[in-house]
Amino acid sequence: MPFLIDLLQILGGFIVGGIAGFFLARHYMQKYLKKNPPINEQMIKAMMSQMGRTPSQKQVNQMMKSMSKYM
Repeated sequence: MPFLIDLLQILGGFIVGGIAGFFLARHYMQKYLKKNPPINEQMIKAMMSQMGRTPSQKQVNQMMKSMSKYM
């Protein structure tokens, strides 16, 4: 019987630790991506100019706004 209680405590600790670790990692990644976005205005301008378009600042702002919606 004491073996069963010890086993349940260990399993409970693993479950609580896993859940806490998940939320801490998620918070860290959201903070990191907000501070260092994966794409910026210069990248959008370069991408559009490679496609043969000269982007206006309005178009760049629209793309940045649509990209930030998904982050």
